[in-house]
Amino acid sequence: QGSSQMKIESVKYSAVKNSVWRFDPSFHLSEAVQVHQLLEKSPYKMSKVDCCSDRVFLGNIFSRNFVKDKEHGVPYLAASDTVLADIDTGTFLSKRQANDLSYLMLKKDWILVTCSGTVGNVTYTNECFENHIATHDLIRIVPNDKTVKRGCLYAYLSSKYGHCLLTQSEFGGVVKHINDNYVRNIPIPQFPDNFQKKIDDLVKESSDLRGKAMSALIDADNALSKFIDTKIQPQKFKTTVASSKCFSKSLHIRLDAPPYIYDCVSIMEELKRNKKNKLLKDLKVEISYPGIFKRTYVKEGLPYIMGSSLMERNPFKSCDFLSKTRTPKLDQLWLRENQILITCAGRCGDAKIITKEFVQKKAIGSPDIIRVCCENAECSPEYLFVYLRHPLIKAFMQSFKYGSVIERFDAEHIGSIPIILPDNRLSMTIDKLVKEYANQIHHSFVLEEKAISLVEKEIDGWNA
Repeated sequence: QGSSQMKIESVKYSAVKNSVWRFDPSFHLSEAVQVHQLLEKSPYKMSKVDCCSDRVFLGNIFSRNFVKDKEHGVPYLAASDTVLADIDTGTFLSKRQANDLSYLMLKKDWILVTCSGTVGNVTYTNECFENHIATHDLIRIVPNDKTVKRGCLYAYLSSKYGHCLLTQSEFGGVVKHINDNYVRNIPIPQFPDNFQKKIDDLVKESSDLRGKAMSALIDADNALSKFIDTKIQPQKFKTTVASSKCFSKSLHIRLDAPPYIYDCVSIMEELKRNKKNKLLKDLKVEISYPGIFKRTYVKEGLPYIMGSSLMERNPFKSCDFLSKTRTPKLDQLWLRENQILITCAGRCGDAKIITKEFVQKKAIGSPDIIRVCCENAECSPEYLFVYLRHPLIKAFMQSFKYGSVIERFDAEHIGSIPIILPDNRLSMTIDKLVKEYANQIHHSFVLEEKAISLVEKEIDGWNA
């Protein structure tokens, strides 16, 4: 892969036989071979994932019948959704179909493993996952706490060693897969009870904090929705007549349909007439877009967060690293606490407020993400974050998009968003809730990272 050197190794017949007759080099030359050798040095008795679980299973493939809202459906998660910080994606599976697929409904304190496409991403479920139905193409581990506690099992599978073991058995050409039978047989050390309890407590506390953080954010969303008091419906096909005056007032003199016929555009015009508002660019905010440059990738450097992973719960697990000395525009690329980022290419309009872990990791963001800095703005960053993630505003941003293969919009478009100004009571309520959310998200991240680090350090010590 990439610039890695060719590897040549002799493989014993027993190794091929034990791997269920796998002959492909990617299996026998992977780092997991060294992990298995290291686990042989374990001072503790070895177990398997299957022994630590009541069930390890995949679902059966089915044709999905999606509906428009939660009144008629059950929240649905694709495998890639399980790693997101906010799993409420607005996708709903028919209630009738969900009843027939109740075994795919997720529960708290399960461990989920992505097994198709991007393989080996691990999630520990909390109460936010309850009453969500997930794709069949997702490995579910239902821990039993008998030989290894569930938090310790999660930290182990999430560690660099666990990831190597999960991905060793990838098969397939274009789209990689692993199966549940392989995951059942992944070896795991039976760490001492006191060590397991420490890891288990860290993981569970981290998981609980994520749930509390999302609850605070939902309360903030609800407070704003009550203030705006409007609903955005799924866009339907429609036609209208637009005058030349409308064209001349539109951004960049747009002649395509979205700026004129999207329901969100007319709803926003009505809100502007009834609520005190200003354009985002007039709120004394700094809107920036660093622009593209040549990137120098290194093994150890500055964590580089791309728009495609920005909304993940922990984007550092899969991020690349850029050179500290050969990366230009660093002053514009650093991710700063309370900075708001908005994706503007491909999946457009996702908003994220930067929390402390990004600063502590010295992370930089992709130049192809719009930044909004609110240090001296008339609205707080907390209010603007909740406002920009509101379904109406997110839908409104979709009317800016242009392009065919990869849709996108610009910083100038973002500056033209009308901001409904809050009263003092709403501003104080949202500020408090989002600060609570940000602090709990950061604390959760720190605890989970500590748990995984302790497992890795314990195993590292066996090689001394």
